[in-house]
Amino acid sequence: MPATAPILVTGAAGFIGAAVCERLLQRGESVIGVDNLNSYYDPALKQARLDRLSALPSAAGRFCFQRLSLEDGEAVASLFGSLRPARVVHLAAQAGVRHSLANPALYIQSNLVGFGHILEGCRHGQVEHLVYASSSSVYGGNRQLPYREQQPVNHPVSLYAATKKANELMAHTYSHLYGLPATGLRFFTVYGPWGRPDMAPMLFARAILAGEAIRIFHQGQMQRDFTYIDDISEGVIRCLDKPACADPNFDPYHPDPATAACPHRLFNIGNSDPTPLLTFIAVLETALGRQAVRELLPLQPGDVVATAADTSALRAWVGFAPSTPIELGVERFARWYRDYQRA
Repeated sequence: MPATAPILVTGAAGFIGAAVCERLLQRGESVIGVDNLNSYYDPALKQARLDRLSALPSAAGRFCFQRLSLEDGEAVASLFGSLRPARVVHLAAQAGVRHSLANPALYIQSNLVGFGHILEGCRHGQVEHLVYASSSSVYGGNRQLPYREQQPVNHPVSLYAATKKANELMAHTYSHLYGLPATGLRFFTVYGPWGRPDMAPMLFARAILAGEAIRIFHQGQMQRDFTYIDDISEGVIRCLDKPACADPNFDPYHPDPATAACPHRLFNIGNSDPTPLLTFIAVLETALGRQAVRELLPLQPGDVVATAADTSALRAWVGFAPSTPIELGVERFARWYRDYQRA
């Protein structure tokens, strides 16, 4: 049911953030959207997402956007103090595994310092529940598939992954010290309409339609648990509606990394149907009606060969787990991409 106090969504102009805002608005929530509209990728796409949100009939009088950098601690504190959000969905981050190899300072400032300011805002603002984005990348060098939340995540292979693991530790600490209910969600390769242009589906679609070669790393011998955006946003909101609580069965002598003696939980959100990269490309070729020109390349530093999500814990907690078939999701993405390029 809609809450009377507003919900703060950081990264509101981003791929996942805009989708979450849309669902919250459609069910009658008041939403405060925050984003810094940085130029990591085309700000015009971010602005187009915001324009689309503002044009929703359900947004009238209930969607407030503020351009703000989370690295600015005073601005974040002022936002919490003046608007008093009841719940927070933290999706803002410096994204991109490969980008972190060349620009580590951006990730430290945005993903660590910025997240620290969000935690402080939640603490002092007595926020009822914080849901924050983690990533499947935290599993790093682990090759035991499918990934389960109970597995250790001690071997990150990129700084991006390390910042996401750090976010989980920081949130757990605030839950332990200050009683902040917090839920971390490990997203698995999100795709769909209004997606990020630095990710494979958009890169591949642009190149295929332009008749240019698509760059396929590790000679295509990779698989990803591609997860459709509508499933991701549904999972986020269901978790938001069920605040984390302490696990009464938590055993400090045999600690479970997915739960805690404080109100902190971790969940995978993935499709539980890992797809070989070459299969994904073939499905995209069919949806676009074009064949790709393929350039096979070695594995890139920071990449992992395969991901696969065990979502049994998520299903048990909120009665939902992603399930959109790759063929349906890619067809919807391809239709949107053609329309967007013509706009």
